Amino acid sequence: MEQASKNNLSTKTHAVVTGGNKGIGFEICKQLASKGITVVLTSRDEKKGLEAVDKIRSDHDNDITFHQLDVTDPSSIASLALFIKTQFGKLDILVNNAGISGIILDYNALAKASEAAGGGWPAGKHVDWSKMAIRSYELEEACLKTNYYGTKRTTEALLPLLCLSQSANIVNVSSLLGLLQNIESERVEAVFGCDDVEEITMEKMDNLINEFLRDCKEDKLEANGWPRSAYQLSKAAMNAYTRILAKQYTSICVNSVSPGFVKTDINGGLASLTAAEGAEFAVRLALLPSGSPSGCFFKKLEQTCF
Repeated sequence: MEQASKNNLSTKTHAVVTGGNKGIGFEICKQLASKGITVVLTSRDEKKGLEAVDKIRSDHDNDITFHQLDVTDPSSIASLALFIKTQFGKLDILVNNAGISGIILDYNALAKASEAAGGGWPAGKHVDWSKMAIRSYELEEACLKTNYYGTKRTTEALLPLLCLSQSANIVNVSSLLGLLQNIESERVEAVFGCDDVEEITMEKMDNLINEFLRDCKEDKLEANGWPRSAYQLSKAAMNAYTRILAKQYTSICVNSVSPGFVKTDINGGLASLTAAEGAEFAVRLALLPSGSPSGCFFKKLEQTCF
């Protein structure tokens, strides 16, 4: 992508939010736009994306627009990158929010089972949600392609534009489930848990994910000590990618954030925080000034270990 001088670019702040038509993504778009930032709300579904933009505009007279984006489709990613380059010339904020669970789960049944066992969900930890999920190789593969590889490819396509910003931020919306302490897998720890980020390579990550998918297809995940779901692995991979990016692009502030247990479709709306409350933490990181911590994981606004 042809580079331009930073000094010749607009002083306005421009942001892209993936998966912005609902839930946390929608609220992130809304909150960024309310601060005078030019926001590009993206989603796979054009109709839903346009409806989301209209809703934000009806509540506030904000500078917000829509662009279709399927993070698993290279041509869709390229189209977005060209749009940003043509319309704005640079990008200041990228919030990688798009994600799927990789399972089909009866959340009502889970809630009832947890309540019966005492404590409710997720407090009722003695109720194993993974045993109640419908899983398949296709679902697990789609989860990794969306959550990790989709984030990676979208970021790589937009990095040249982020490098033109005077103060660029990348926020990867992650999960506590992706922390190594919550995965308890020696195989994952060996690849993602290196103290020296130089030892974490894309090749090792790809090999690990391919091994997971192979064992998933052969129904050997539990026997071979893998995480309970592709979702966990995808978020661990995203966190490792955050560290790699921060090391490679020192002029860009790159962080992962767990917004907390937020009511969204991905958890059946059973959580305690609203989408607006969860979005606030991602927005705070998206607005960090140059020189702020980078390559970190934030539990809400508390910095913690990967």
